[in-house]
Amino acid sequence: MPILDHFALIAPFYERLIPFRQVGRFEECLDLPANGRLLDVGGGTGRVAQAIRHFVSQTYVLDESLGMLLQAKSKNGLSLVCSTSEQLPFGEKTFDRVLVVDALHHVANQRLTALEIWRVLKPGGKALIVEPDIRRFSAKLVAVFERLLLMRSHFLSLDEIVALFPPSQAAVTHQDDDFNLWITVEKKV
Repeated sequence: MPILDHFALIAPFYERLIPFRQVGRFEECLDLPANGRLLDVGGGTGRVAQAIRHFVSQTYVLDESLGMLLQAKSKNGLSLVCSTSEQLPFGEKTFDRVLVVDALHHVANQRLTALEIWRVLKPGGKALIVEPDIRRFSAKLVAVFERLLLMRSHFLSLDEIVALFPPSQAAVTHQDDDFNLWITVEKKV
């Protein structure tokens, strides 16, 4: 845990600062199974998980910031877990889908986080990573702003994110928009 938990400070008004509007795109990228289990890593206030939880049978939100999870507590249908992404407290092959939205650049060890996501993902499962596209000027501004706030963020390029997963066992597709990369990693059976 960092010395200063920036997210605990902004948790009470996080959803007003960064509203969630893209339910359809998440449905499309994740192809959510009706009886599946979803893990939202770095899920914070649960805003994304809450919007798509009715497509799966179980939804877990994992975050290291207790302040963010306290905001998620008011949302129905979410199981909340306070833990780091580098040591997920779940067994192997537990989840059908894993989601990481605007969070990978905040974790201390991105490689270990990817290994943990891979470990808990079932064969045939999908992980969706949505991260600012550092090639874009707007994302570079966010990176500078976060650095000024001493957030220790480390933004990765598309190739660097893809390289976190085993190439012989992963089928990777990606899309982008005006700000984010949308990377889907499917664990081959």
